[in-house]
Order: sequence, then structure tokens, then C-alpha cells
Amino acid sequence: MTERTISMVEALREGLREEMGRDERVVLLGDDIGSAGGIFTATMGLREEFGGGRVWDMPLAENGVVGVGIGAAIGGLRPVAEVQFADFLLSAMSQIVNEAAKLRYRSLGQWSCPIVIRAPYGAGLAGGPDHSQSVETLFAHIPGLKVVAPSTPADTKGLIKASIRDEDPVIFLEQKSLYHQRYGVVSDDEDYVIPLGRAIVRREGKDVSVITYGAMVFESLFAAEMLQREQIDLEIIDIRTLQPLDIDTIGESVSKTNKAIVFHEDTRFSGIGAEIAATIGEELFEFLDGPVIRLGAPFAPIPAKPSLEKEIIPNAAALANAVRRLSRY
Repeated sequence: MTERTISMVEALREGLREEMGRDERVVLLGDDIGSAGGIFTATMGLREEFGGGRVWDMPLAENGVVGVGIGAAIGGLRPVAEVQFADFLLSAMSQIVNEAAKLRYRSLGQWSCPIVIRAPYGAGLAGGPDHSQSVETLFAHIPGLKVVAPSTPADTKGLIKASIRDEDPVIFLEQKSLYHQRYGVVSDDEDYVIPLGRAIVRREGKDVSVITYGAMVFESLFAAEMLQREQIDLEIIDIRTLQPLDIDTIGESVSKTNKAIVFHEDTRFSGIGAEIAATIGEELFEFLDGPVIRLGAPFAPIPAKPSLEKEIIPNAAALANAVRRLSRY
């Protein structure tokens, strides 16, 4: 087994390639994923390697892409459906929510729908209000779906492999600004799989727990460096899987630091942070020395202008200020 330093999108592509080589039932489908290699190059070279029978270029119709993927899953394949932007998952909402998510329940467990639906989400590339949304909470709310949002190349590879092997539908969300900007050490072990539903401690600390995921993991690490000079020590939890949520790892951290901030790129109102904060309040109240703080984007669309986009997305400075307020309790 060897390790290499590669980008997040390269790790994703490697995970797809290994699963296609391991299991001939794994097929890819989506817009421009064949000869074009995907809009962010996630599937570059896979059609040449595995052939058009396993990498399907689809019409520009997300409802059809997901619907065909569901049919393929019911028929015994392991489809990975790419939707070019997470914003466009909303065009396939009925297929995802009313068909894929409900199949096991409606069949009393006799049928499953092992489909992975991949999509880039979030801001950072000035895509504007309909190409930059964070939609994860919409899907984490739906019984029958699993929702994954990795932040590092190693996690991207390990979690895409686990998602493909899972027997139920998985929404696999990839923060688009991390694709080509984040590099990390990744194993070439084909059995390198990260189980769904397990968070990871990115940084150990003793004063405040920051629960986060995606691009905000790195903003949290930046904030930790800033606050270290002020003798404030952050513990950073990357939840990685939003559904199912690893409340045990969160609980271990909060019971140690006694203070918690939930930090995400999505809007603060009704974001996944609200659920995590409520769970901490219900299950860990006796450990808290202050309120659980939620930090997210304002309740507004994402602007197209880069300077305005930068203003609306939470950052390390905003987190550091929230930590300072909480530390006064």
C-alpha cells in the first residue's frame, strides 16, 4: 500500500475507478460525463477505460438522469448519477424523495435502491444564485436517504466507495471550491473505505467544540490558528455524514469543552445546524456552560458578484468572533 498527495477531484475519480474495477455492476450516468469527463473533470478518462456501456451520457434532464438511475438500481446495477450542480437536484426532487427514498419502506424491505447521486454544491466560484446553493438540509430531512459531504481528498475517496457499496440511496455532495484547491494524502488501497455515519476530530482542543463540514472545516482550522494566540483552544469536529449523524462523537467533544458552535455554509435559518444544536440541547444540556451557537449564511440567495459572494459566506473571522462571545460565559 502506498500513499500519494492528490486533489479532491482526483481522489473522487480514483474512488469511482476502483469501484468500477471491483464491481462490474457499477455504472456512471449524467450530463457530459463521457467524452467530456464531467464539468469538473470528475469522470475524466473513465469512459475510455470502461466503455460507453458503463459510462452513460444522458440528456440535460435531471429528473430523467435520476429516474433512469433508480431503474438501473432496481434492475441490479450500482448506478452513480452525476447532477452537474446541486441546485439542479431540485428538478429531480420527486424521483429522489418519492421513489428512491421510499422504495425499501414501501416494499417492506424486499427491495432496495442502491443509487449514489453525486452533485457539487456550495459557493466559492461565483456561480450566482442558481449554481452556488447549499441544499444538504433538504435531503437530510428525508427518511430513507443518506447524505454525505466530505471535506478532504482522503475522505472523498473513502466515502464515495462506501456510498457505492451501500444498499440504500446516498446523496453525495462535493463542495465545488475544494475540487482543485484541496490536496491531501490518499491511500491507494482498494479496500480503503470510510463507513458512513462517522464524524472525525480534525483538531483536538479543550475550550470550544466547533461542529462543521465541507469548506467550513478549513475556515475553522484558520480560526483555530487565530484564537490559539489568544489562549483559546478549539476542538473541530468534521461530521462528514449529515445523515446519519454521529451524535456520539459530537457528544464526547461537547462533554469535554462544555461549549459548542455549529458552523456551516448553508443558511443559518433551518440549516442542519439547527438540528445539531437542538440535539445538543436535549441530550447534553448538563454539560453546557453557555448557549449553543449557530453560525451560517444570511437568509438570502448567493450573489453572483465575487465580492458580494465573499461577504455572504461565513468565514474564519466570523467564527473567531462567535467563539470569543461564547468564551465569555
